[in-house]
Amino acid sequence: MEELEQGLLMQPWAWLQLAENSLLAKAYITKQGYALLVSDLQQVWHEQVDTSVVSQRAKELNKRLTAPPAAFLCHLDDLLRPLLKDTACPGKATFSCDRVAEALILRVRSELSGLPFYWNFHCILASPSLVSQHLIRPLMGMSLALQCQVRDLATLLRMKDLEIQDYQESGATLSRDRLKTEPFEENSFLEQFMVEKLPEACSVGDGKLFVTNLQSLYMAVTRQEIQVGQKLQVSGDPQTSSSASSQETDSQLLNQPEEPVSSAPSLPVPEKEPTVTSGPMQRPQLLKVKRKKLRGLFS
Repeated sequence: MEELEQGLLMQPWAWLQLAENSLLAKAYITKQGYALLVSDLQQVWHEQVDTSVVSQRAKELNKRLTAPPAAFLCHLDDLLRPLLKDTACPGKATFSCDRVAEALILRVRSELSGLPFYWNFHCILASPSLVSQHLIRPLMGMSLALQCQVRDLATLLRMKDLEIQDYQESGATLSRDRLKTEPFEENSFLEQFMVEKLPEACSVGDGKLFVTNLQSLYMAVTRQEIQVGQKLQVSGDPQTSSSASSQETDSQLLNQPEEPVSSAPSLPVPEKEPTVTSGPMQRPQLLKVKRKKLRGLFS
């Protein structure tokens, strides 16, 4: 995974309100370029550029400014940080966004060395693999982590109930009746939660609650994903990325049916590779099946 891709994955989401547009965004900027991801919960846009694109765009938008790409990238980082990190000191830049066809343009207006500075982030629709990497897989990991957390809490409550029961059997009593609680019943609790709490708890809205309450867990999950990927790279495992994993799965599906071909003749392997070795491997088996049928008829 490249530096920009890995750095972007580890960034938390920020909630933006630009005029009437509510957006989720994350960015990662280095001296070699930047990567930006934006979503309105309906679509996801992405832009990743290197220093050559930064230099060319800076010349087009800021003809009076002359500076190396690293200086422009540093200035962009200073402008985006207050916007995405929600710091107490608001930035001096003005942000707006426009949608052109399937693209999203995030416009920035500021000053650099006393001169007007303009920048446009040209974001195109993100690929399905990128959406999976930054949203689907982390959200699935967060769901599993929260489920595990709920199970641990339920176990802890049952242990607490046993502890209270032991106190009661030893003759201990509560000094205040209002502190008395009923023994914890997990199934009843879950049923009550589904009926009373779920509609409010799963209200996504504009995504602001997700950004406010769950970013620490999101970053922990993405950090774990990166660590697993790095370990696989060191060990030489082919599953070093999601794309590599999918390719290995496909190759396994193609290689597994080599032995039981006769039991699964409807597999599409011969259609994909009619001239490769898989064809001759199946011909003797098909001939054997025909011969068995012919012998049965003549008998």
